[in-house]
Amino acid sequence: MVVIGLTGGIASGKSTVSSVLRELGAEIVDADLIGREIVKRGSPAWNAIRREFGDGILRPDGSIDRPKLGALVFSNRAALRKLNELTHPDIRRVVRERIAAASQRPGGPPPAVVVDAAVLFEAGIDSLVDVVWLVEVDPETQAKRLMARDGFSPETARARISAQAAFKKSTEKPVVVIDNTGSVEDLERRVRGLWFSTVPGEGGEVRPR
Repeated sequence: MVVIGLTGGIASGKSTVSSVLRELGAEIVDADLIGREIVKRGSPAWNAIRREFGDGILRPDGSIDRPKLGALVFSNRAALRKLNELTHPDIRRVVRERIAAASQRPGGPPPAVVVDAAVLFEAGIDSLVDVVWLVEVDPETQAKRLMARDGFSPETARARISAQAAFKKSTEKPVVVIDNTGSVEDLERRVRGLWFSTVPGEGGEVRPR
């Protein structure tokens, strides 16, 4: 079983890559969904976030208002850094558990586990994978896609992109860069080619973690 770390900036096309890999037979571990799970009301991370940022970032039902918290931290790098400190260890722990569960599944593991994580490097999740697939797109195209997808203003889109770019993204693992400046069809074709050259049983060879 090969473990692929899939990452890329906001609106880079990472979700499209993840969907193609799911169709090809990969098991997807979605770090964003895990991030939502670990901050449910009453959880340790929820309590820590509430203490740090106050009740103003909560909805009437007590759940975290993600858009409000996002607006706060993506305009303040120190706040974003603090939020990451409160959540990344739990995200990394759950990712590790799900990779282990997949590898020990009765009937055999899937051919690949794909850890879909925008915070792959920042949270140290890259240490858990065999290879990193990095989806890249030029900033102008990225901003246009983000504005069209989420209705952000140009200023908000640039702030979100800048906040991600502020982190140093380095890893000791092999990195494959997937250029997504073309069409969706171009992207899907590249991903399928990478699958058959990377995944054991599909023609590829796995490197040890």
